[in-house]
Amino acid sequence: MLSDTEHRELEEAIKHYPDKRGAAIDALLTIQRHRGWISDDSLLDIAQFLEITAEDLDSIATFYNLVFRKPVGRHVAFVCDSISCWIKGCDQVQEQIKDLYDVDLGQTTADGRLTVLPIACLGHCERAPAMMIDHDVYGEVTPDKIDVLMDKYK
Repeated sequence: MLSDTEHRELEEAIKHYPDKRGAAIDALLTIQRHRGWISDDSLLDIAQFLEITAEDLDSIATFYNLVFRKPVGRHVAFVCDSISCWIKGCDQVQEQIKDLYDVDLGQTTADGRLTVLPIACLGHCERAPAMMIDHDVYGEVTPDKIDVLMDKYK
């Protein structure tokens, strides 16, 4: 069930679209901001509000990699694995994260602090390898910079 705050925010979001279904991504991100991820129950509530099927909304949610359909940590780190980042050593960055935090791509640390996910491109190719932690994008990331970057996200 949508909270009063969530309902108000969704009502505000749909004002920007000629059809409320157009607000699907905004609605998903709004609920995710409040709840941390989009559960099946949340998906059903949003779909009902937008007057679309849960299947249609789920296809949108699973297409966008910034919508989380399972619980994530307090912070989410996206490690770019595009060709530019791969050439410049993203695999070494991934290995350092694994060594420092005992977490592989697609996993969350045991303490719930960090989820590490691959991403196809962050649009930061000129400063590869790149990663994004929450909404902060970092370029020229090297294994020895990981610990310093992560210190900001406790």
